[in-house]
Amino acid sequence: MNYKLLPVLLFGFFSFITPTKNTTDPTYIATSTKTAFESKVFSLYNNLNSNNFKIPQLESFSKALEGFYQLKQKGLIQNDILTLVDFSLSANSKRLWVIDMTTNTILYHTLVAHGRNSGEEFAATFSNKSESFQSSLGFYLTGETYIGKHGLSLRLDGLEKGINDNARERAVVIHGADYVSEKFIKQNKRLGRSQGCPALPVELNQEIIQLIKEKSCLFIYHPSRSYKIASKLIS
Repeated sequence: MNYKLLPVLLFGFFSFITPTKNTTDPTYIATSTKTAFESKVFSLYNNLNSNNFKIPQLESFSKALEGFYQLKQKGLIQNDILTLVDFSLSANSKRLWVIDMTTNTILYHTLVAHGRNSGEEFAATFSNKSESFQSSLGFYLTGETYIGKHGLSLRLDGLEKGINDNARERAVVIHGADYVSEKFIKQNKRLGRSQGCPALPVELNQEIIQLIKEKSCLFIYHPSRSYKIASKLIS
């Protein structure tokens, strides 16, 4: 299978629904669109090139794709890399994936920290407020790089009002941290936590930042009911 064609096919699925009844019926259109999307997601998921990494769960992957293609359709995404963070998983497990959407290939799978006030081993509470020291869920566009107290760092722009749109004001960025490591987990029985930033292992920080910078999509997932209600990007 030509993996390079899969995202194109998914992006264009709205245009290729075969009508079997009155396609002006809003209920029929919505149902057909949802079915077509789910079919495309399932195909992409089953054909993910894992690169010998563990693949993400279908639920988080599906939600990530739903937002990715909406943002792509709006012309916001210029770098076809999808970074998926699954905060439903233990902080002691690798829960960040970097996926090349042009080839449907997982490029990185690594540890990532959540905010110190979001929870201990598991993230449970989230906030968009300054000084909350909690993580924020939802979709982001990656911005520009800069050198800060953690070295090379990447600014993030939250795209969901009331959920993560204060990310830049809060200085929620991607950066490396020595508390994001297997060594730290062994010494402390859990991964270290940030002030709300999705911090990465120091040894991978520069590679990942250089790959995903400048308007790629980052999605931080959690099966939070309040997020599902508030989000305008996913159903």
